[in-house]
Order: sequence, then C-alpha cells, then structure tokens
Amino acid sequence: IISFYLSGLEHNSGFKLTLPIIRRILAGVIYGDLIMLLSNQTRPYEIKKGETDKLIKKWVIDISKQFRAKKGYSFSQMKANFTKVIDSFSSIKLKKEIKTKVGIVGEIYVKYARFANNSLEKFLADENCEVMVPGLMGFLMFKVDARVQDYLIYGGSKVKYFAAKTLLGYLEKIEKAFMEAVDNSRFTQLSSYADTKPLVNGLIGLGNRMGEGWFLPAEMIELIKHGYENIVCTQPFGCLPTHICGKGMIHKIKEMYPDSNIVPVDYDTGATKVNQENRIKLMLSVAREKTEV
Repeated sequence: IISFYLSGLEHNSGFKLTLPIIRRILAGVIYGDLIMLLSNQTRPYEIKKGETDKLIKKWVIDISKQFRAKKGYSFSQMKANFTKVIDSFSSIKLKKEIKTKVGIVGEIYVKYARFANNSLEKFLADENCEVMVPGLMGFLMFKVDARVQDYLIYGGSKVKYFAAKTLLGYLEKIEKAFMEAVDNSRFTQLSSYADTKPLVNGLIGLGNRMGEGWFLPAEMIELIKHGYENIVCTQPFGCLPTHICGKGMIHKIKEMYPDSNIVPVDYDTGATKVNQENRIKLMLSVAREKTEV
C-alpha cells in the first residue's frame, strides 16, 4: 500500500513521487473523470447493449499505451485526447427515454469503490436510473485549496501557500480544457471547482476541511442545480466529519432547495445490504411520485 499522506508522517521505502509520475497521476484522474461522465450518460440509453463498456475498455488500453510511451499527459496531448474520447462516445446511438436522475456523493472511498458501497451504481442502473457521480479532480482541487485556505484563515508557511497556489492553478488549467471540450458536446457536466464555493455561503465555512469538509454539501447543491435532485449520500459508519458535513447539512439543504430528495446511507459491515437498498428504494419511490405529478 502506497500512502499519499503529504504531511510527512508516513514514508514509502523505495518509492518516490517524481514530476513525470505526478503528471501521469493527474492525467489519469482527469481521463477517468471524463470517461465516467460520458459513460454514465450513455450506458443507460444505448440501443446496442455493451457498446459503452467496449468503448471504456478501448480507451483504458489506448491511454495506458500512451503513458507507457511517455505520451498523453502533456497539456496539448490531453486536450487532443479529450476531443477524441468525447467524439467516440457521441457516436453511440441512444434511445429517447426518461429515467430517474440520481447523484452520488459522500466519503471519498465509499463514494467511488463498488466494494465499499455494495455496487451502488449497478443497483441504481438496475432500478432504471441515470447516475451522476462528481469527478475525483474536484476533490483533489479541494484538498490542494485547503492548504491555501489554511494560510488565508489561520496563517502559516508562505512557501506552502505559494506551492499550493501554483498546483491549484495547474489543476484549474486542466479543468478548464476538460470543461470546454464537454461544453462542445451533447453531454451534461457539473460546475467548475471555483463555482462550487459560492454555493455554500451561509451554510458552512470554507475553513471546514476535515474529511470532505464544505465540498460535500457543495457537491449536493451543484447536483441539485444540474437536475440531479435525487441524491444518495454515502457514509462510512462512525466517520464523524462526513456525518457532520454530509448528513448534518441535509436538513438545511432541503430548506434551501425544497425539491431536493436526499437520503444518507451508512455503509458498514454491521449494516445489511437489504436495509441500505430499501432506504434508496424509498427515495426513488418519492422521486417517481414527483415525476408522475
């Protein structure tokens, strides 16, 4: 296990993060976000079943080959790849069908790992839903920006502040290219990282960065604003920051956005899968009632 704990408390013998490795990691994250975004809006509607998954496999192999050849992670190469990936997914023929739109937020591991959330995305797909999962790049930007906010609010090292500002600027540059490419397609995307900050004004402070911090309720609000009013907030049992910043914010968010339909779900070895799925089914039944009305 390689830890990316940046505060110096853990060291990985025999492994060093070099600049080329960091660039490949960041490129891998943004490619993964793009493929996830496109496939989640394609797979539920594809006429020819399995076409989306074949395309995912193709791009994973292709981009992996580029990385091995020391290509695909420069800014210009990423921009070119964004367009190619989007064009390929745009060629998939889709059915015109109305499905329940559901967003997934929560603690970073439980949110993305199907092992941790009992294959939540598959369950929602089987329930005839279209799923939107915010990308990992936004969370990385939140963690880098946390160092900037720490300095602005509490003071500290100017060196760390300027290093964090520089890295955040690079991530924003990649994010902008990503969003511009998606804007020129038929696909829906969520807000830029910078645009999520005003969403939590009056709700939670930007200095709150434990766990997913203010970014968790911000993700819920941006999902609501983009038409994904039905939200599953995934939480590991006993994670106090996630319960405060996630479950603890739901009541206020519902006051701000009365049409929102949010269910917090605890994922723990002591929680049964049947109970988790029943809670989600109840949320979906409320969503379908609203659609029928």
